[in-house]
Amino acid sequence: MKKYFIFLSILFMINLSANDVNDDFDSFEEEMQVEEISDPLKPYNRVMTNFNDNIYENIFIPLNKGYKVVTTNEVRKSIDKFFKNLAFPMRFLNNTLQMKFHYAFEETGRFVVNSTAGVLGFFDPAKSEMNLKAHDEDFGQTLGFYGLGSGPHLVLPIFGPSNLRDFSGLFVDSALSPVDYKDRHYPTLTNTWASYIGVRTTQKFNEMSLFSDTYDKVKKDAVDLYPYLRNIYEQRRNNQIKE
Repeated sequence: MKKYFIFLSILFMINLSANDVNDDFDSFEEEMQVEEISDPLKPYNRVMTNFNDNIYENIFIPLNKGYKVVTTNEVRKSIDKFFKNLAFPMRFLNNTLQMKFHYAFEETGRFVVNSTAGVLGFFDPAKSEMNLKAHDEDFGQTLGFYGLGSGPHLVLPIFGPSNLRDFSGLFVDSALSPVDYKDRHYPTLTNTWASYIGVRTTQKFNEMSLFSDTYDKVKKDAVDLYPYLRNIYEQRRNNQIKE
């Protein structure tokens, strides 16, 4: 359980770097009016942000560059689509819990089409041919939808802006993932701890490779990296909950 907890923290951070910071980044710069953020852990968060920055610059960026050398952009996009297709149960449940039934129905259609005509999700004919759009929702957003506040801002070890609410929601979302090594009542993509780490690492490094310039842009624009990352994260999560 301890190993699982630590690895989830790592994965959550990498996921933020690849997607959350990049999505609608320009609009965040224009609309950086963030409500007062609870930050009682600020001294710890600053230290951890600096530590994470060193890990990213000295380990993850060089590894990411090597990965891009041995794969094409088309291959990386297809791998990303495959893993996003596998995340259908999480999106379906959270859309349903938030009473976004039309989105849940659309997600179901996307999963059926992309799992068949899209060759297990490596391609996205649901969007290109049928205009069925993805609606990303997670349990942290669901908790926010029902009025639960974000709680203290939290920078996770190794990587990552988060907050108490969103970090707690990770465990519900992970229980819905078919990328797991535990015994479930349905087939899973992995069956050992080692294979789970390998698959998850491939997934997250692949995501990072699609947005390799994002972190450099953040550091270039940030006068003070920690509050800049914190505000981007909290602004994005607030916007997602309001949608």
